[in-house]
Amino acid sequence: MKRNIIITIFCLVFLYTAYAAMEFMVPLPEGTKTREVQIPKGATFRQAVDILAKENLIRDKNLFIFAGRLTGLHKKIRAGYYSITGAMNPLSVLMLLKNGQIIEYDITIVEGDSLLEIGEKLAERNIVDREGFEELSTDKSFLRAYNIDAPSIEGYIFPDTYKLPKGIEPENALGMMINSLREKYSEKLRTRAAELGFSEREVLALASIIEKEAIINSERPLISAVYNNRLKKRMQLQADPTAVYGIKRSSERITMSDLKRKTPYNTYLIKGLPPGPIASPGIKSIVAALYPADVAYIYFVSNNDGSHQFSVTADEHLKAVAAYREKRQKEKQMEQEIEKQKEIENKNNKKNGAKDHGRS
Repeated sequence: MKRNIIITIFCLVFLYTAYAAMEFMVPLPEGTKTREVQIPKGATFRQAVDILAKENLIRDKNLFIFAGRLTGLHKKIRAGYYSITGAMNPLSVLMLLKNGQIIEYDITIVEGDSLLEIGEKLAERNIVDREGFEELSTDKSFLRAYNIDAPSIEGYIFPDTYKLPKGIEPENALGMMINSLREKYSEKLRTRAAELGFSEREVLALASIIEKEAIINSERPLISAVYNNRLKKRMQLQADPTAVYGIKRSSERITMSDLKRKTPYNTYLIKGLPPGPIASPGIKSIVAALYPADVAYIYFVSNNDGSHQFSVTADEHLKAVAAYREKRQKEKQMEQEIEKQKEIENKNNKKNGAKDHGRS
């Protein structure tokens, strides 16, 4: 009798195991479309199972719950959007939830990005529309929440690649980026800023100008020295990128009328640093702002190859500017000669082609 009971129990266990294996290994019904399923924030595992069942993505709720308990998934489930394809089986769905593989977007903020460019990147992924981003970036309560003493969050978003879950609140997305800056802006850097008499906003403002001016890393401390020296002498910074901030992209050509335009950020017209950063500075520019080179430079001008010519006196600077203009003029003449030569070659090729066609 006892033996028969044991055999019966064994057979039942075997059959249930076989059933469970079949249920978990057999793919979803053929033709099931790929879909996105949202597990809301705070949802329990049982509630998540109910959502999946309503979408016909699991066949046996009780079996799925049992498997979830065996794997520990019932204790905690990650909220977010999950992409489930028709080729998956319930076991794959279970592992998807177990690993918390929600849909995430890679958003890369590069050194020198402005709020305009950052807003465009977030809008492309539907994290926040441009209008909502502009409102949030200047919202006073949001700025206070992150202890930002500036007109906007410009410069407070640290350049990095962020994995942002689909459906993330814009406030949380930007908060993640601001917190990243605060992590990089270490106690050592804050102490150094206090020694120089700079606030966090002033450090980031100066660093953002360095970021927009510097191309070669080794020149960052030299460019920083120019602006630090000007600040000490109470001279206008005369940083070209500040003249076009909020007007046009800094990659566009800066004209003389730009330098004369009256804005709160134009350091050709205002004294000292602008009211806030003009872009997102990287850590190299932040460090350069706080540790300028020990040089007496007051001026610099582009060599038109990514490097700059630095000068101490106005006379040296004027000579450097004249040399730059002469070099640029020669380059333009060379470019024009190359274009003329190309036009002549194109005309000759057309003539020769017409002659060959006539012979045929």
